[in-house]
Amino acid sequence: MSKFGGSNSKKEVPAVTSSSLSDIVFMLLFFFMVTTQLRETENKVQIKLPEATEVVKLERKDLASYVNIGPPTRALQATFGTEARIQLNDSFKTIEDIRDFIAAEREAKSEGDRPLMTTVIKADSDVRMGIITDVKQELRRCSALRILYQSRKAE
Repeated sequence: MSKFGGSNSKKEVPAVTSSSLSDIVFMLLFFFMVTTQLRETENKVQIKLPEATEVVKLERKDLASYVNIGPPTRALQATFGTEARIQLNDSFKTIEDIRDFIAAEREAKSEGDRPLMTTVIKADSDVRMGIITDVKQELRRCSALRILYQSRKAE
């Protein structure tokens, strides 16, 4: 009577094959290898972050531009000495180059995100305040007024 086999037919469910499981795992592995960025810039300065009691987490890291200040790493000390240097992106720059750096960072952002752009000063705890003040003055001249200092939470 029933065309579709009613309650009398007991069919066994076939087992799940695992032959394509390795293909799926490798596809996921390649996907994450292609889409993940590990580090955008290479640190050429040694930075031991200062401690702070009132620490606030940066909300949007994609709108942050980093200015690293500190002594060069041991591998670069023979070339650049042991005095504190300013690193913008992947190279050492002077204070006069900060204006071009901020202008390039602004141009890379969309029009709506430009007012939200933040400059993060990541300075070594032993760096003299004079170089940090000079960097802040140059940031004021190019109207980059949202400045954060990166630090670690005091224990």
